[in-house]
Amino acid sequence: MTDFVTPPARPRLAIDGDSRSFPVARVFCIGRNYADHAKEMGAKAEAIFFMKPADAVTPDSTIAYPAETADLHHEVELVLALGEGGAIVASGVGVDLTKRDLQARLKEKSAPWEIAKAFRNSAPVGTLRAGPPPASGAIGLSVNGETRQSGDLDQMILAPDALLAELGRFFTLGAGDLVFTGTPAGVGPLKAGDTVKAEIAGLPVLEFSIPEARS
Repeated sequence: MTDFVTPPARPRLAIDGDSRSFPVARVFCIGRNYADHAKEMGAKAEAIFFMKPADAVTPDSTIAYPAETADLHHEVELVLALGEGGAIVASGVGVDLTKRDLQARLKEKSAPWEIAKAFRNSAPVGTLRAGPPPASGAIGLSVNGETRQSGDLDQMILAPDALLAELGRFFTLGAGDLVFTGTPAGVGPLKAGDTVKAEIAGLPVLEFSIPEARS
């Protein structure tokens, strides 16, 4: 049987020191996994899950400012890359980009807010590092050289193993899945012309820029 349409290509992420790549299947995200971030958002510190499509993931070093927002926010996160049986095989640095103004309007209506989170290129991820993820260590993000977010991985409410156990109650996790593990406090706006640097101790640095719009 042949395909009725051309199947979409999967995003693929580089693995540090390995000629192979990681093909992305699904993207799971957790919100409110750092108490200080939940507090700054005026929310209860409890884990909530949502998803992004595979095409949200991008390794690109430039990301266009998205449509339908005037308040794009950054959220630096440890990203888990899963293999067969849902085991962690690698990890990396990611940034969850959020249309905060749109999300706020949807929250006021008690409406789902996927369109504020699940847009194309909304999940830049850096080069992955094979092996277990760091259990502790600095996590941070700077914009144009100015520190915006700063925390430690041990501040997570649900550490990676506990997070996967909870997520596994609702989904059968498997090879190609990515899991964003939440963000520390300090989230804030990005604008055209900004350069973002996201870092987690022991993992390859993620850097990208938002080019100025052409006149």
